[in-house]
Amino acid sequence: MQKLCLPDWLILGLVMVLATGLAGCGETASSEGAAVTPAASETGGLSAAQFENGIGPIDQVALSPLDAALAEKGEEIFTTKCAACHKFDQRYVGPPLGDVLARRTPAFIMNMMLNPAEMVEKHPEVKKLLAEFLTPMPNQNLTEEDARAILEYIRQATVETNP
Repeated sequence: MQKLCLPDWLILGLVMVLATGLAGCGETASSEGAAVTPAASETGGLSAAQFENGIGPIDQVALSPLDAALAEKGEEIFTTKCAACHKFDQRYVGPPLGDVLARRTPAFIMNMMLNPAEMVEKHPEVKKLLAEFLTPMPNQNLTEEDARAILEYIRQATVETNP
């Protein structure tokens, strides 16, 4: 049997072509201007909507100008049920909330309050938070109205601390 010898430049070229071809496999970016959808492996098998807005009863939240009365109610609930674990400007038992509206959608925040067990179990971003903070968020038995009031308080508090 005769041994086939290829020049080094040809082997290098073939390797580069093969590597370039493999690098394109599974790519989530699409043509210019089109929306980029995360791959199922990145979303933990969740739909794009669940990945963005969390798992729970809230699909989307329409935010209007701040409602001071709702924020005041939210502050009362936050003080009673959330402040033991969350601060706005520092790491505590749970993550700081000062920039949560920049990191998460309002629906995600509300679903985390309303459905923490399933979020911890299934959402990859929440699993990362659990790995970092080592304490799962307990179910506080909030109503949707309570969660919306807390969200309004978070909006108000973050505007006050980040004008």
